[in-house]
Amino acid sequence: MRNSWLIKSIATATLALGASMGMGQADVICGSLTGGGFQPGGNGPLLHGRTGDLIGYSIGTTSCNVGTTNLSWVASGIDRHPLIINNIFRIDDNAIEQIGVSWVKHGFCALQQTLCGSCNAVCGGCCSSLGPGCSDPYTASLNGSQTGLGPRNEINSATGQYPWPFATSGQSGNNIFKRIQVHVDDVNPALNAGALYVTEGQYVAKDDADAGNDDNNASYRMITVGPEDAFTNTWFLNFDGGTVRELPAIFAWQTANPSVDLVAVDVPGDGRFWVGSNVTDNGDGTWHYEYAIHNLNSDRNASSFSVPNSSGVTNQGFRDVVYHSGEPFDMTDWQPVIGENIEWDNGTTFGTNPNANAIRWGTLYNFRFDSPNPPEDGTATIGLFAPAAGQPDTVSVAVSVPSEGGIGGCNEADLAEPFGVLDLGDVQAFIAAFTGGDLAADIAAPFGVLDLADVQTFISAFTGGCP
Repeated sequence: MRNSWLIKSIATATLALGASMGMGQADVICGSLTGGGFQPGGNGPLLHGRTGDLIGYSIGTTSCNVGTTNLSWVASGIDRHPLIINNIFRIDDNAIEQIGVSWVKHGFCALQQTLCGSCNAVCGGCCSSLGPGCSDPYTASLNGSQTGLGPRNEINSATGQYPWPFATSGQSGNNIFKRIQVHVDDVNPALNAGALYVTEGQYVAKDDADAGNDDNNASYRMITVGPEDAFTNTWFLNFDGGTVRELPAIFAWQTANPSVDLVAVDVPGDGRFWVGSNVTDNGDGTWHYEYAIHNLNSDRNASSFSVPNSSGVTNQGFRDVVYHSGEPFDMTDWQPVIGENIEWDNGTTFGTNPNANAIRWGTLYNFRFDSPNPPEDGTATIGLFAPAAGQPDTVSVAVSVPSEGGIGGCNEADLAEPFGVLDLGDVQAFIAAFTGGDLAADIAAPFGVLDLADVQTFISAFTGGCP
């Protein structure tokens, strides 16, 4: 399906022409996230128990067709029914991190209910399509039913295409198999004081994608942790507030912290990434840079992330989320490389290893570091993993990045206040940083090591003066 960009472009253009001629379009959204019925912890995600250090959960979702024509919902056969995934995230320490992913629920049987307004029902019971304005509920138990869950790797999230029958159809396993899997430590209240938690539901459907209506298919709902289930030594999750429709969970990060910037990045002929960034002053002359990349529905995926102006960066970090239950993806962590930029990548190519660790649809990865330089407006780069003929291999995104030069200074040597002036204070600051092993003095390649090149660059910049 590597030509998905071409298929989608043609289909979208065809549907747009049809709309101009009076034809309708399907548009599926996640109208609500629902729980597992009454539990000791309340009506939150359904707790399935624990295996090792992993807890299994599932979440109910109710779809709504907010379009103007029927949405296909045929139980069997290729590309004829919607697909559903669930995710769980944690917001803590000025970051949002994904802590759990589910497999894909294959839809069957559309009821014709009215969650999102008036319903133009297709039939009086179980239908093979969802009428305009109608809603269809899938309980947490149903979305956690293992026999109806298939792997994510088979799905083209940009076009809604998938094979039939899907792999492992009818297979079941232990209490966490194919369900949302969360590490015990990621929800243990004693280890996550003050953390916020978010659930997310997302739909993928071919006729929705063909119409170009697939960027509003994810919705989120906040949850809290507790009480503990003493029998399994796990925690119930409780919903906290209503469903926020048509926005992915990364928006909860911005709601919790308004300083977060969010930018949509659309890959030509493919899908969308959301990129969040947040910069905080550490109070010690350095700044913390936090980035989150959420792949909403790009089939090309992402295999690298690059931020300019890497001089002096420390505490580089990376986090992904672990696939499970037999998904074929290699989960080797991306490693940072510091040069003129700081770049993380998965260390390979699609042609060499198509199952390498990439930011795949419905997942969010984190990138972070500290810098001695304050933020300025800049551009980061996302490298796309799967190739597409005639399309770019990278996309750019406007984010806050470290400023060039010293800490607010006119060049690399302007390391101490008053900035804009090169004087004895800058010399003393450089000597103190260099002898103390502080990478604030790391102003020349090779970055990450203090050596003669840094001394020579400092002398050159100092004698050159401020412009």
